[in-house]
Parts: sequence; structure tokens; C-alpha cells
Amino acid sequence: MSEEYLSRGYLTVEELKKIHPLPSEERLRKKPVAVPECPQEIPCTPCAEICPVNAISMPTPNDLPKVNYEKCIGCSLCVQICPGLAFFMVQYKDDKARVTMPYELLPVPKRGDEVILLNRRGEEIGEGKVVLVIPREKSIGDTNVITVEVPIELAWEARAIKVKEVRE
Repeated sequence: MSEEYLSRGYLTVEELKKIHPLPSEERLRKKPVAVPECPQEIPCTPCAEICPVNAISMPTPNDLPKVNYEKCIGCSLCVQICPGLAFFMVQYKDDKARVTMPYELLPVPKRGDEVILLNRRGEEIGEGKVVLVIPREKSIGDTNVITVEVPIELAWEARAIKVKEVRE
């Protein structure tokens, strides 16, 4: 694979699929599943170490994490612990999707907040609703983790959010 993403600063969905095949739609409809977006072989193993069911394998510390989607229980510990902010959870529910992602900006959204969805380039792509917030104080890592309900067609594009400005 070309390493154009290094100069761009993000992976495309097509590049992601070459590195980490995506889970099947059938699996995505069962429960949340961890999706690594790690493109570089660097010594980093917190995700594999924290997984309670050993669904994440890395034969050596420099290997890319591989998720056994059938073993994954959707606990989000990998999202919470990843220092590179490169793990996400995805689940399909009817005609919506839920994407769990790290969130390091202020203000921290609250459950029920309507937010602006951003793609990997930081471009606005739609709107979503926050359905869960794990504040950094309760997270295994030192990062807030949020789950956002998004239109299902944006499940593989939405990777960040922007809190809407509150107008008084």
C-alpha cells in the first residue's frame, strides 16, 4: 500500500479496507465491534493488552492490531486506551449506525446533544446525536469517549464531531 496517508494525515475508507478488512453487515447488526484504523507498524500494544477476550491480536509489538470480529464483545476498552486515537466501535441499528470514538476537545458533549459529524479530513458531513459519553475520569485511558448515532450511510465516514454552538 502506498503511504500517501502520511502526507495527507488521514486514511481513506479504501485504504482502511486494505489494511483492516471491515466486519460484515451481519456482524455489525449484532453488537458494537472494534475497528482499528492503525496504518503504521509501530511498537504499541495497549489495545491487545486490555482486550478482555483476546479479540485483538498482535504477534509482535510492531504488528498492526487485527480484530477477530466474532470474538469482540463491544466493550470499547480499546477505544479508551489507544494513545493514537485510532480505534472506533461501529454498530448498525435499523437504519442508523452508532460510532464510538475518542473525543479530546472542549466542550465535552452531553448525552442527547445534536452534533455536527466530521469525516477524517475534518469536513462537515452531516448531523448526529450523542447517545453515550464516557468522561475521561471514568475512561480506562485519559480520553473522553463518545458514542454518536449517525445516518447508516455515514458509519464509515464519521470519525469526529463538532459540538454545535449554543446560542442564547
